[in-house]
Amino acid sequence: MQSLARALPITASLAIIFAVTAVLFHFKATHQDAQHLIFFYLLPTSLVAILYGSVLSMSCAIVATFLAAFFLYDPIYSLYVSDLREVGELIIFASVGLIGAKCTADLTRSPEKPL
Repeated sequence: MQSLARALPITASLAIIFAVTAVLFHFKATHQDAQHLIFFYLLPTSLVAILYGSVLSMSCAIVATFLAAFFLYDPIYSLYVSDLREVGELIIFASVGLIGAKCTADLTRSPEKPL
């Protein structure tokens, strides 16, 4: 039972990230000129930080970076990104996602009692 309680936050977090990936992939397929879609992952990673803490949210930001490279950047279905600007965009997202996850989790954490 305890292992199920540990697996629930991980499963829910990954489900959120995969759902956002599916929506963004569909949007990219229907709107060929769509750019900078990776930054839509900031809201779900913040939500995960609020619900489950910074470590899981940071993991989601890293997973989102790889999923975006695989599904949202040309060539599709490859981790190779052909445009250097898009590589920079991935690096900026990863940095902002990791910092934002930590800050969001710290802001939502209950204050510790003074000694």
